Amino acid sequence: MNPHLYLLLLAAAALCQGAPLAGELRCRCVRTVSEVIPPRLLARLEFVAEGPHCAVPEVIATTKLGQMVCLNPAAHWVKLLVTRILRSSPNML
Repeated sequence: MNPHLYLLLLAAAALCQGAPLAGELRCRCVRTVSEVIPPRLLARLEFVAEGPHCAVPEVIATTKLGQMVCLNPAAHWVKLLVTRILRSSPNML
């Protein structure tokens, strides 16, 4: 099969699956949780600043089991966790 045709088919398949071309242009979190999740169960935290895609900042946690959970950035425990992470990693900014 012609490699150019193969690339064209892959691009068309991505468009049919709804893959964004220039990133998401909407909030990723539809619902947030405020309940405490023990930090030992968290594998990763992602911070998404507010912008044209979403009017509110988002904190997205991935558990060690692979589940993604949107955390309420206004929850006291989330603020403490974010502060602790930022203090321990000054090079993240």
